[in-house]
Amino acid sequence: MYDYFKGLITDKKKTAKGAFITIETSGCGYLLEVTDRDFFAAVIDEEKKQKIYVFLTHREDAMSLYGFSNKETRDIFQILLSVSGVGAKMAIALLNEFDACDVISLVIDGDYKELTRAKGVGPKLAQKIILELKDKLMKTELPRTAAALPQTQAIDDTQAVLLSLGYESKEIEDALNKVLPSIQDSSNSEEVLRKALTCLSM
Repeated sequence: MYDYFKGLITDKKKTAKGAFITIETSGCGYLLEVTDRDFFAAVIDEEKKQKIYVFLTHREDAMSLYGFSNKETRDIFQILLSVSGVGAKMAIALLNEFDACDVISLVIDGDYKELTRAKGVGPKLAQKIILELKDKLMKTELPRTAAALPQTQAIDDTQAVLLSLGYESKEIEDALNKVLPSIQDSSNSEEVLRKALTCLSM
């Protein structure tokens, strides 16, 4: 329903229920729950408009809006919600502990023990997250283009993940072509993915 709001951040507060910011756009103030990382980065500025990506959840008894400073984190939040047993609070807890790239890398590597660092995530749930998301992140069939990128597992993995996040193959290829010259080890999946995500979010 909503993709993003562009407006003025007019308030921010932390409560026992979580971290929240208020963004005003078109005369309406929207209360968004955010990660701790985005909460501390948010600056109240009633003159400069800011862009916040949003996701709306709807339960029988409540509707809630969640805000994210970049599209990638919002998309990973949405993917986490697809795991049975992971609700919005748990997804926020994971993104409080890890950035979007770290979550992807831990899932692909199958490192469930590291995922348990997030508040409320036990070993069984961590393993379930990996079981349900690894294939989802990696199953996208890769297009083969004329201007072929170097064929390493890290690059293939990065393309698959970015396609699963909704990026177009051409913009992924352009981003990889930009960042690969600055990467010393193109077999390092985490570095390739992190730099490609950074480039795409600019």
